Amino acid sequence: MNNAIKVILISQSPLPFAKIGSWTTLYKNYLEHNHKIDCIVCPEPEHLFEGIQYSFTQLTFWHKLQRKFLKRKNPEYFQALDKIIVPGQKYIIQIVDNYGMVKALNKYLIAKGIDKQCYIQFFYHGFAPFVKSGSGHDFYEIIDEIIVLTKASYEAHKKSINILPGHFSVLNNGIDTKRFKKVSETEKTKLKEQLGFGDKKVFIWCSQDRPKKGLHLILELWQKKYSLENNIQLVVIGCDPRPKMEGVVFLGKIPNDELPKYYQASDCYLFPTLCQEGFGLSLIEALHCGNYCIASAMGGVPEVLQHGKLGKLIENPHFIAEWETAIDEFLGGSTKLPEVPDELYAMEDWNIKMNQIINQAKSRF
Repeated sequence: MNNAIKVILISQSPLPFAKIGSWTTLYKNYLEHNHKIDCIVCPEPEHLFEGIQYSFTQLTFWHKLQRKFLKRKNPEYFQALDKIIVPGQKYIIQIVDNYGMVKALNKYLIAKGIDKQCYIQFFYHGFAPFVKSGSGHDFYEIIDEIIVLTKASYEAHKKSINILPGHFSVLNNGIDTKRFKKVSETEKTKLKEQLGFGDKKVFIWCSQDRPKKGLHLILELWQKKYSLENNIQLVVIGCDPRPKMEGVVFLGKIPNDELPKYYQASDCYLFPTLCQEGFGLSLIEALHCGNYCIASAMGGVPEVLQHGKLGKLIENPHFIAEWETAIDEFLGGSTKLPEVPDELYAMEDWNIKMNQIINQAKSRF
C-alpha cells in the first residue's frame, strides 16, 4: 500500500531557490540525494530537480480578483494541484511555515472529496505556537502532523494549545559539515591574515538586520570594549550599511559560499537574539567551524547548545552586562572549546530523519 502513497511539497518559493534561505537550502540538499518527494507545487524556478513531477503556480489577473473580491487564498496553488491530483490516490502533503495555506487547502480537499485520503504535514521553523484569534484551533485540528525544530518547541505547544495534531515530530536543522568545518591553527592564522584581521581575537555576528536579532546590544558593548582592549575585532555579516565604527568590520550581505572562511577565521560567535528563536542555523555553522559560541537562552537555542555543553548561554540577553561578562571570560582564557561531533546537525542526518518521518506517515494510512 505504501508504494501507492505520493508525497507532494507545496512551496511559495520556487525550488530550487536561487537566493539564500534556510529551509530552501535544506530541501535543495535533500532533493539532490535520496528523497521521497514525488511532486512539487511552486512558482517556476530557473531550473528543475531531476526525477520530480512539477506543477507550476501562475498568479493571473483572475486569481488576483478571486483573492480580492471572493477572499480566496492561494487559488493559483489549487489550480496547480488540480493538474496532479488523481482520484483514488493517497497523498502526504507537506507545507512549510505557511499557515495561510492550511485552511484554504482543507477547503479545497473537502470540495474535491479527497480530504480523507490526504495526510497534511506542517513543518514549523519557529518556536512558539501559532496563536491567532479565531484561527489557531482550526489550524491545529486540520493538520495531521506538525514537525518542529526542537523538543522544547513541542513542550511549548503542549503547554499553550489545548487541541494539538495527532502526531508531532522533531527535525533539527542540518548544515553541510563538509563546508562548515574547523580548520587547523595554521590555516586559521593564514585566513586571519588574508582577511585583514591580523593576530586579533575575532568575534563574529551573522544574521538578518532586525532589532530582534540583538546587534544593537553588541555594538553598544563594543564601543566600550574596544576603547579598553583594541586587540579584538568584530565582524558583522548580513546587516544594512552602517557608519564606520572602530574595531568593527561591516561586510553586509555576502554569498552563502563565502561564509565558511569568515567563521573559520573567527574565534567567538555572538548570537544575541531577543526573540524565541526556532533553532539558529548560523549558530551551528559557527560551532562546526570551531567558534566558541555565546548565545541568548531564548526559544530553542538552549537545546541546540545542549543546555550549555556546547557554548555559553546568556540567561538575560537584554542586559549588556551579561554579554560583557561572558566576553571577558572568553578573552581571559577561562572557557573551553567543546568537542563537536562531525555528524551533529549534519545535512545527511536531516535527510535520513526526513525519510523516516515520511515513512512513518505512510504507515498511518
